[in-house]
Amino acid sequence: MTDSQKWLMLAALVVFGWLLYLLKPVITPFMVSAMLAYLCDPIVDRLSIKIPRTTAVILVFSAMFAVLLILVLILVPLLQEQVVMLIQRVPVFLSWAHDTLLPSLNSVLGVDISSIDLAAVRETLISNWRNIGNVAGTVFMQIGNSGQAIMAWIAFLVLIPVVTFYLLRDWNMLLASVRRLIPSRYADTVIGLTIECDNVLSEFLRGQLLVMLALSLIYSTGLWLAGIEFALLIGMVAGLISFVPYMGSVVGIAIAGVVGFMQYQDLTHLVYILIVFGIAQTLEGMVLSPWLVGDRIGLHPVAVMFAVLAGGQLFGFVGVLLALPVAAVILVLLRFVLEQIKRTDLYV
Repeated sequence: MTDSQKWLMLAALVVFGWLLYLLKPVITPFMVSAMLAYLCDPIVDRLSIKIPRTTAVILVFSAMFAVLLILVLILVPLLQEQVVMLIQRVPVFLSWAHDTLLPSLNSVLGVDISSIDLAAVRETLISNWRNIGNVAGTVFMQIGNSGQAIMAWIAFLVLIPVVTFYLLRDWNMLLASVRRLIPSRYADTVIGLTIECDNVLSEFLRGQLLVMLALSLIYSTGLWLAGIEFALLIGMVAGLISFVPYMGSVVGIAIAGVVGFMQYQDLTHLVYILIVFGIAQTLEGMVLSPWLVGDRIGLHPVAVMFAVLAGGQLFGFVGVLLALPVAAVILVLLRFVLEQIKRTDLYV
């Protein structure tokens, strides 16, 4: 490959990335569909050994719809109830902190922190929450008056399952078509890198989702047994952000500690909370992550945080979801590039 061809390929990649950024509102459902198809393809492959692939795709779709229906009918109302309760309790928590916590800290630490005006914060929150209903009503009225917005949402919700269905049905054919486009001289290298990327992604992405769900269940159950209010909400939040190393446990302990201390005003329940998260972290480190995820991704925690923030900045919520898989692929490619560089005269 000549230098001009290399620069042309680099320019094509830059233009392609720029187009992806510009078309992010359009490609979002396709990215979500591709991720769902990638996650479900191994199940469809196993089922299609004994039954037609289209039938296998229909069975997998039915299972996904059943799980989604259970979440919508059972889990979402419970979470909504706890969010409403938490919003109603925040002013009470602030009043308690102003009347009890700050005087206690003043006496224990000997530092004057009375300048923190929690009463003003409480009044601001209450006044803002009174306006939430009006704002929400206005937003929903605008949405209701905008047929275009409704059609966009309907198209988004319909497009994802349709695209996912066709991608799942034709996944192997699409991969074979892409493979035929690879020049023969680069076929072995590209296929080897693709297999390595697939190993990393399959081990991390599918495994990490299972770890997040397991931690959410453990956190929620443990906090519920400890008698902590909003156990389901805290456990779900801590579990779902656990893909960032240590972030889930730190945020969960902080939120649960504040709620538990304001609820019981003793240290016993703080110990219970620490025990719950300690058991969960032990299970994650010794059982869940080695069994479900392994240690193939190899990303430093700082790199994980940067990838998540960068993905969210560029592509929003979908970017957050895709940040770590994309970072894992980039890591595999960087390892390959470094191996090639080490074979040059620079390391001789």
